[in-house]
Amino acid sequence: MKNSNKYEIVIYWSKTDESFIAEVPELAGCVADGKTYQEALINVEKIIEEWIETAIILGRTIPEPRE
Repeated sequence: MKNSNKYEIVIYWSKTDESFIAEVPELAGCVADGKTYQEALINVEKIIEEWIETAIILGRTIPEPRE
């Protein structure tokens, strides 16, 4: 998808979950986790695609990535 890899991704360690959490601030509720930093990044990239596909199906507005 166009621009799907241009969204800001924030990755941090969650002691509570004992995993890395990856969040996409521009896409409400777009969050993934992973046992490693890299796994969290790979997982959230898939979730971004799914988030956008779902928004299209539901006719919702897709925010532009920050510049």
